[in-house]
Amino acid sequence: QVQLVESGGGLVQPGGSLRLSCAVTRSDFAISTMGWYRQAPGKQRELVASITEGGRTNYADSVKGRFTVSRDNAKNTMYLQMNSLKPEDTADYYCHVVAGRRETWGQGTQVTVSS
Repeated sequence: QVQLVESGGGLVQPGGSLRLSCAVTRSDFAISTMGWYRQAPGKQRELVASITEGGRTNYADSVKGRFTVSRDNAKNTMYLQMNSLKPEDTADYYCHVVAGRRETWGQGTQVTVSS
């Protein structure tokens, strides 16, 4: 069983920054890949960024150069630093964790970019 706690969403103006956090509060298995996905109204859920246990990262083209994913393995926590936010970044953001070949999703945190 894996339990996640997400935090950090909110309302921000275009060009602003936010940092999301995903803490694994319980895991019966070793955590491998962690990632952030987002889903905007009327659209499919898409990968934003992911990071392996060893620190290898992968980003959607739309966020490269603006978002940075990182993790603190000692704290079982993943972060998403989002800079230069745009209105099209508005979505519900979900933490995704793979542990013991099982996938677990967070409850989602809302990010709204608007003036």
